[in-house]
Amino acid sequence: MFRRIKNRFLRYFVIFIYFVILFFCAIELNFLWLFGYTPDMQAIKEPSLSLPSEVYYADGTLIGRFYREDRSPVEYKDISPNIINALVATEDVRFYNHHGIDLYGTFTSMLSTAKGDKRGGSTITQQLAKNLFETRSRKSQGLIKHVPLIRTIVYKCKEWITALKIEHVYSKQEILTLYLNTVPFGSHAFGIKTASLKFFNQLPQKLNPAESATLIGMLKATTTYNPINNPDNALQRRNTVLGQMLKYKYVSQADYDENTKLPLNLDLSYTGNGSQGDSYLREAVERWLKKWCRDNDYDLYNDGLKIYTTIDPRLQHYAEIAVAEKMKMLQSRFYDLWGKKNPWQDLGGHEKVDFVQKNEEKLPIYALLQKKYNNNTTLIDQYFEKPKQMKIFTWHGERDTTLSTIDSIKYYAKLLNTGMMTMEPSTGKIKVWVGGINFKYFNYDHVNQAKRQAGSTFKPFAYCAALDNGFTPCDKFTDQFVSIKYMDGGKQQVWEPKNATYVFTGQEMSLRWAMGASINSITAQLTEKVGWDKVVEYAHKCGIESPLKSVPSVCLGTNDVSVYEMVRAYSTFLNKGQKIDPILVSKITDQDGNTLATFEPHQEQAISEEVAWLMLYMFRGGMEEPGGTSQALWEYPGLWKKDNNQIGGKTGTSSGFVDGWYMAITKDLVTGIWVGADDRSVHFTNAETGEGSHTALPIFGDFMQRVYADPKSGYTYGPFPKPWVKITKPYDCPSPREETDSLTDSLSHPIDTLNKPAAPPAKTDTTTQPPGN
Repeated sequence: MFRRIKNRFLRYFVIFIYFVILFFCAIELNFLWLFGYTPDMQAIKEPSLSLPSEVYYADGTLIGRFYREDRSPVEYKDISPNIINALVATEDVRFYNHHGIDLYGTFTSMLSTAKGDKRGGSTITQQLAKNLFETRSRKSQGLIKHVPLIRTIVYKCKEWITALKIEHVYSKQEILTLYLNTVPFGSHAFGIKTASLKFFNQLPQKLNPAESATLIGMLKATTTYNPINNPDNALQRRNTVLGQMLKYKYVSQADYDENTKLPLNLDLSYTGNGSQGDSYLREAVERWLKKWCRDNDYDLYNDGLKIYTTIDPRLQHYAEIAVAEKMKMLQSRFYDLWGKKNPWQDLGGHEKVDFVQKNEEKLPIYALLQKKYNNNTTLIDQYFEKPKQMKIFTWHGERDTTLSTIDSIKYYAKLLNTGMMTMEPSTGKIKVWVGGINFKYFNYDHVNQAKRQAGSTFKPFAYCAALDNGFTPCDKFTDQFVSIKYMDGGKQQVWEPKNATYVFTGQEMSLRWAMGASINSITAQLTEKVGWDKVVEYAHKCGIESPLKSVPSVCLGTNDVSVYEMVRAYSTFLNKGQKIDPILVSKITDQDGNTLATFEPHQEQAISEEVAWLMLYMFRGGMEEPGGTSQALWEYPGLWKKDNNQIGGKTGTSSGFVDGWYMAITKDLVTGIWVGADDRSVHFTNAETGEGSHTALPIFGDFMQRVYADPKSGYTYGPFPKPWVKITKPYDCPSPREETDSLTDSLSHPIDTLNKPAAPPAKTDTTTQPPGN
């Protein structure tokens, strides 16, 4: 048909135009999957923005958000003309005169590039097409992506096609609004409102020409011209944008002169909705949902999910207060104990001289320094010894200071941390999750990421195994020296545990008394009778998942476990012997409230109801038996305002006072708390300061007082449940008591004045000290 055109040059031109049209049609249709996705008119009319997912407490209160693009849309009328003028003057001066494609700008851009001066020729509409519809993303790429030059041409053509569609659907004002709501400003900030609040703590309509030029100037390179990290570059770029505004008569010469003399005047105090609400709880939810999102093809950061947790905001608040108050006190005690001495010592009391060096080597930058300085340790040491400005965590608030890397390592190594979790065993719902003292400075979660030696809190699994295999709470053993021979790795070993007091009393004690007073020698004898394999078996039955080394000392908590596991395992006793998997998320919906998933706990019978109830009776021994290690709770009168209230629990302390634990049971809840330093060589030195009854137990006492004091908490005083089935084993065997005029608990305060059953002074419960036990 082209032969009809007699003029050869005209014929070639028509053929060229014909094939150009075919080429654009092929791109639009994604012919043979060569060109990838191009947004159709429906997608242009209903653009889909990346939406953050939101996490809520059980009552619907917002906890935090998950997003890659922190955006908060704004309308055109709420955008300062200074922003609009700066954008047009800098990015697309002929914006109001074209229909999405600036042919003159494209031609001059190609000409400048050919001369070595690379300059962008995309219009604002083309940039919107790229930002909003991701015309260069993986899903938009076809098979042609493997051909470099052709790939670039296709990308540009897609942007042209999409820009023309955008101009057909939207007005110029709407295009500018869409662009400013989607453009990235770096640091996960998307949109002009987020950026203006983040950098100037101002809404977009209030920005002056200098502030507007600063933000628009960032669009060329958000890192290079970031006013926080590169203020000199940002100032220079801002003035360039102001120069463009002057050139195209958007500002007068006087305004230009005035604004170019201004400093950046950043205001970084805004911490509003732009925050993701980073916390141990938010991160725990993300870990919790990782598999669900993968299995169900959801993106937590883009799909706008609404996630409802089981966390009770009242209980969470009380737990966080208790942790803050008691940990602040414990840290002061720790500083007083060590004074100017370094606390990183082995169990023999010898300082670890290579402690700082080993921590330097763990830093990500260490390998880079080795490469940079060719393993020259002198230069590496000089780097770590050089003072640097930094913000540090303190219990009196965040503080600006100057420290070397070495000083920083020493400072943070001395800080104690904690993990706390509370669960409602009847429903499996986790009510409290406190992963540490401060998420910003200590990201590691001490509820389910950290694992530490459980100490005497592990003893109940030995007693549980015994009760389920012929023993009763009234069976008696003598507190005496024990020597147990066993095979480990093909070699015969001997274990001779000592009591925490280093004394064997020769006293005949019931199993309830022995567990309540945390007597190591009797627990060891019982383990020998039952078998340490049985102890491991019952720990796993109840809910411990960590690998446990089957040796006699397993009964004294020498294996590493998490707070999460311990709370789950203890919940089995209050849940009629049924092991129940804790749930942190109850429901997930989409943006419109349509339910996508609900979560119910899995349960299975682990031990009989009779043994479970007897274990609850055994736990009460910590408060009721002579020398019960939970009796420091008498110090908290708010726990005992009703005479019928019952609390059971178990303290625990690992060798060398490295780890302090308290596991608590009320009629409704199970709480687990761990306290210690992140590095195991940093620890307390004596029972008076470092036992679980002095570190972890006070957090529970303070927390539970606050819960009971709040009538809206939903949790009240009361006794443990009555037996669920007929109890066939004898259990009511009162222990003998010595008369005393004034009794003191572990905090050296009188407890007999609380009108509670008298008990001897609480005995220590450290699991395996002295070293070797």
